[in-house]
Amino acid sequence: MRFFTYKAIDADGKAVRGTLEAEDEAAVRHTLEDARLYPFSIRPGSSFFAVISKLIAGRKVKRIEIIEFAQNLSVMLHAGIPIMTAMSDIIESTENRVFADILLDVKQDVERGSSFNNAIDRHRNIFPDIFIRLVRVGEETGRFDNSLAEIADHLKRVEELISAIKHALIYPVFAIVSTLGALMFWMLYVLPKLVDTMKGLGVKLPLLTRALIASSDLCRKYWYLMIILPVLAAVTIKLLKRRDSTRYYIDKILLTLPITKLIIFNKVIAMFAEQMRILVVSGMTIDRSINLAADVIGNEVYRRSLLRVRESVINGAFISDCLKAEKIYPILVVRMVSIGETSGTLDTQFGFLSDHYRTKLNNLTANLGKIIEPVIIIVVGLMFALIILGLMLPIYDLVSNIGKGGGT
Repeated sequence: MRFFTYKAIDADGKAVRGTLEAEDEAAVRHTLEDARLYPFSIRPGSSFFAVISKLIAGRKVKRIEIIEFAQNLSVMLHAGIPIMTAMSDIIESTENRVFADILLDVKQDVERGSSFNNAIDRHRNIFPDIFIRLVRVGEETGRFDNSLAEIADHLKRVEELISAIKHALIYPVFAIVSTLGALMFWMLYVLPKLVDTMKGLGVKLPLLTRALIASSDLCRKYWYLMIILPVLAAVTIKLLKRRDSTRYYIDKILLTLPITKLIIFNKVIAMFAEQMRILVVSGMTIDRSINLAADVIGNEVYRRSLLRVRESVINGAFISDCLKAEKIYPILVVRMVSIGETSGTLDTQFGFLSDHYRTKLNNLTANLGKIIEPVIIIVVGLMFALIILGLMLPIYDLVSNIGKGGGT
């Protein structure tokens, strides 16, 4: 298999460029023509640049596009349309040419006799692991179209969850950045000018004012550190989180902080319940489902907890008893899982839990501003009170001295 770069014209007469992996130039031409693209230039490409382009492509394909693809393919297959015809129609209507090229590659692999699962498995930078696993289950059970519909529904729920988390973080980030910006403006520009004026008047500066001046001088002298240190801290945390031991302690600390623990707790429980729902629906065994859920919830404390739960379940224990023994899962989760195990409706109970905690996260997002606002007002008020006090004390001394001089 070699990489080829191509230039083609689509049905609207627009020029299209891309990269395909194929056996020869004829295979590239055949694949492009099936997608109703008319090539006018096909050349051998560099494998190195093809790999780099794949990494870039992973960032250019949005989750909503993958959701639409799964949903559309499910509907077309359910209607009895052959998979190759369905793929061609979807590729033609896909506006994102990067994603269209990837789908062309998938279609080409299927045409050569590969299973759909193996074809998308070559594009793990685009398709989530859960997508690939559920497609495999669908092919093995003969429920391929149903699996695609379940994948689309699952990814929608995950997208809503991620959107809720992003919305929850917008206000705190904006508040912190704007507050620090205002503080730096005062320290770098306003305070030095006022202090120079006071020194020119011969005012004796109190300790608080001298401390502010020293802080201002440090900020002006080492201003670049204010840019480097946050970036360095973020990179350091990122590197530390690559190790399981340090990631565990970082995640544990985040679960103790007043605001982050609310966001992380509801996100983790909602993600766990949603992953378990879709995996149970797909027919996957409980131990494999728990193992997969542990890998995607994004918190090392809960990942280790779920792995312990999995070991106990393998040894014959009930899921609800194992969750209760861990003491980090709410009683509602334990109760609903217990009902699901007793009645054989685990998927329904996990679905309820997923919706419940996703709703709680959405409500938290909506009210987060009200929760954080008093804290920010107090912090900002204290900072600027110190600055104003440091400026007013010398002025007060100056006015007092003038008053005494006028009295004599």
